[in-house]
Amino acid sequence: MAEFLIIVIHQMVFQGMFAAKNIILRKNIGKQIRGKNVEATISILFFMLFIATSLTFSFFNLAFGKVSIFSQKAVFISALIIIFANLIVSVFSLIHLKDSWRVGVIEEHKTDLITGGIYGFTRNPYFLSYFLMFAAYTVLLQNILLLALSFIGVLMVHKMIIKEETYLSSLHGDKYLVYKSKVPRYFII
Repeated sequence: MAEFLIIVIHQMVFQGMFAAKNIILRKNIGKQIRGKNVEATISILFFMLFIATSLTFSFFNLAFGKVSIFSQKAVFISALIIIFANLIVSVFSLIHLKDSWRVGVIEEHKTDLITGGIYGFTRNPYFLSYFLMFAAYTVLLQNILLLALSFIGVLMVHKMIIKEETYLSSLHGDKYLVYKSKVPRYFII
């Protein structure tokens, strides 16, 4: 039950920050901030599936796919560290992106290219935070099914990033290409 509570509390904070940013930005700019593209919609549905699966496995303590490799204490501490990293990366990405935040590509919106703060270390910190969430829940529940879903999630996010990079390149031209050459897509690659 501790795993379930950790996931619930984490989701309240993680999704709460996301919702607050979206509401505040929508009010500030007076425009829709969610793109109507298929990749974003499918990814949101997938994230919901991953989170629901994690909640279900933790609430019912399901053994399906469970592989207990490490001690519960080591798993618990590792997962909490990854969750903390997820929240730190999330909050800095939401703050530093300012009014350029969008959910999916909206081609008719011309946003500033943000290259400072956390965006000086990774071009995609908010997506990186989802990778951290996948890792945290997979470690916390030591579940092979969540590991498989994590790999699918990473591939889906990567596809969204490629679309976003194409858009940013067309919008910002050489300025984006210089930024792209200096700052890794994720963190080290």
